[in-house]
Amino acid sequence: MSKPEAPRRLADNEAQCIVSNLRVSPRKLNLVAGMIRNMPAQQAVATLTFSKRRIAGQVKKALESAISNAENNHQLDVDRLIVSRAEVGRSLVMRRFHARGRGRAARVEKWFSHLKIVVAERAQGEGETA
Repeated sequence: MSKPEAPRRLADNEAQCIVSNLRVSPRKLNLVAGMIRNMPAQQAVATLTFSKRRIAGQVKKALESAISNAENNHQLDVDRLIVSRAEVGRSLVMRRFHARGRGRAARVEKWFSHLKIVVAERAQGEGETA
């Protein structure tokens, strides 16, 4: 016997991708996530491709995974997808030390983050600006 299947938390026109433990601080990741919020999916991929931020490549992989989930698992139209949510959360913090003068030490914190990207399919006539 197994547990009953949990109900789907997303709407029928949404698909998501979750990435855990990205090695970047949540503040820096939120800057990149803010660039693609409420943007058409293909335009968001182009924006991340040419971004100079180091973490943009991994955010792009997550976005492409969410687009693939929408196409393959939920049969959504790729051309009408928008990034409805890009949520950033805190993960663990590695604490290291940095040797200082006179035998002292300073703490160095290495932050990790979680990222959740949700893409949604627009309605047929809604917001067509292409």
